[in-house]
Amino acid sequence: MATGERDVAVVGCGALGLTSALLLQRSGATVTIYAKDLPPNVRSSLATGVWSPDSRVCLEPYATPEFTRVWETMARQSFRTYQTLLGLPGNPVEFIDSYVATDRPLGARRDAAPRSDRPPFAELERSQLGDLMTREEEFGPGTHSLRVPYLRRSTTMMFNLTSYARMLMSDFLANGGHIEVTEFHSPADFARLRQKTVINATGYGARALFGDNSITPVRGQLARMIPQPEVNYSLYYKTVYFVPRRDGLVFQATGEDDYYGFDDDTTRPDRAEAELAVRTIAELFAPG
Repeated sequence: MATGERDVAVVGCGALGLTSALLLQRSGATVTIYAKDLPPNVRSSLATGVWSPDSRVCLEPYATPEFTRVWETMARQSFRTYQTLLGLPGNPVEFIDSYVATDRPLGARRDAAPRSDRPPFAELERSQLGDLMTREEEFGPGTHSLRVPYLRRSTTMMFNLTSYARMLMSDFLANGGHIEVTEFHSPADFARLRQKTVINATGYGARALFGDNSITPVRGQLARMIPQPEVNYSLYYKTVYFVPRRDGLVFQATGEDDYYGFDDDTTRPDRAEAELAVRTIAELFAPG
């Protein structure tokens, strides 16, 4: 905005593109979004929807003191901002109970050793942002009904991604925003835009558009099931994560070392993996 330009282009219509466009509008800019795909056909629709300050975006060697300070500032602003969406129609954001289920005492956590060819992810949540996470409560044998001895409960902020994306789109259009469906094949294509200021929000698309191979998938596939509105808690058990998305229950295998699905860009469904993830969570509710 310091350039004086007030007619701005945003390339990409996922969560980051729409958010960038709305922030520009609130600053007084006129905004046009250029994108090949619109929600829900964007990659951000494939996220689990769980908010966490401990993201998979940074490897430990790059977590310099300067980066860590910036990340902390952004995470705290993010946490405050998204809480303003609580209670809105469609529940774009809400808090849910999250459980870790284990067969071993909770103090006996066993972390897999990272592979020597992969630097560990930075754990910013535990170092600077622990106060944003709720106090954990532990349940021992005989205090709950699941088929494991031990449980740990906390509270997690979660996006209802379909509702959230619709809210972003509606707000952008209501503020006078314009969307042009178009495809860019190279950065040179940006020259055809009338705007002189362009926000790049292409996300994973930057891998092909800019040849930026640092844009790396970091998680495996999601398995989806028919939604059940009465199920409003998440579970983690035997490296499988279950999330109660309102548009369909989500099951995701995460692996022992947090690198499951790392740099795997295939979108072909794996039926065996999906069924194993569902069976793993179902074990917790098997009759005695």
